[in-house]
Amino acid sequence: MTAPAASEAIFSGSEPHQGSRNDTLPMVMGILNVTPDSFSDGGRFVTTSLALEQARRMHAEGAVVIDVGGESTRPGASPVSAEEEIERVIPVIEAIAAELPTRISIDTSKPAVMREAVASGACMINDVRALRQEGAVETAAGLGVSVCLMHMQGEPRTMQADPRYHDVVTEVRDFLVERAGECERAGIPRSRIFIDPGFGFGKNLEHNLRLLAELGALVATNYAVMVGLSRKSMIGTLLDRPLDDRVQGSVALALMAYLNGARLIRVHDVAPTVDALRIAEYVTRFSSFSPGENT
Repeated sequence: MTAPAASEAIFSGSEPHQGSRNDTLPMVMGILNVTPDSFSDGGRFVTTSLALEQARRMHAEGAVVIDVGGESTRPGASPVSAEEEIERVIPVIEAIAAELPTRISIDTSKPAVMREAVASGACMINDVRALRQEGAVETAAGLGVSVCLMHMQGEPRTMQADPRYHDVVTEVRDFLVERAGECERAGIPRSRIFIDPGFGFGKNLEHNLRLLAELGALVATNYAVMVGLSRKSMIGTLLDRPLDDRVQGSVALALMAYLNGARLIRVHDVAPTVDALRIAEYVTRFSSFSPGENT
């Protein structure tokens, strides 16, 4: 039997580590928010039928993972109960799992939601709080799925008030390595762990740009790196573009993340991102440069 590709093994844990920049094209994760108040697509996919239609579209466009979220984590967002979050996401996860041959991620911090989502077909937990809620690490380890640990300074309601760091790259890296180590000690294999610097989550424009420029510091930890830069406010600030006119900026940031070593790119606009990454991958085949080598 041949060894599975990185895009397969990171979800099965069958390879020791899939953080290498040169093994496959990065995976693209499609964002599916089933919330009324998410910053970009809130209210668009609040029914199961609309959410399933969007999942079909993203899968057809090349998304390897569909990330389903039932609680907004935009700046200023208010929390929702586990019960309400479950009511929003479980019918959608069940519908996707029944119809599409795709991987499903649950975007949540709550152990109760994690359990219900995995029982319904999810194979990954994407947690903006890096499994810091009580019982979250143990729950994720017991479920035997892949996890993504994100850095966030503060909480969604206050994180953008006045974010400060002495050295943002070092502090974010050290936090994520500590959280990943906690996961490994709980029994989650390194091969199932992604780390995410959390662009826009308690970071100002300079923090975001430094993290992207020095993404290699995270790649060098030997954990697979995920990034979420799609339609972020930094694009609006840099280009003076409203939310519905940030596709080009989002794709440019996705390419930068790929060239700096990211293995999973979380986006709203799947088709243009997949096309751009494929073109970049073709070009790098004919170059002595490999993604991540500038780190």
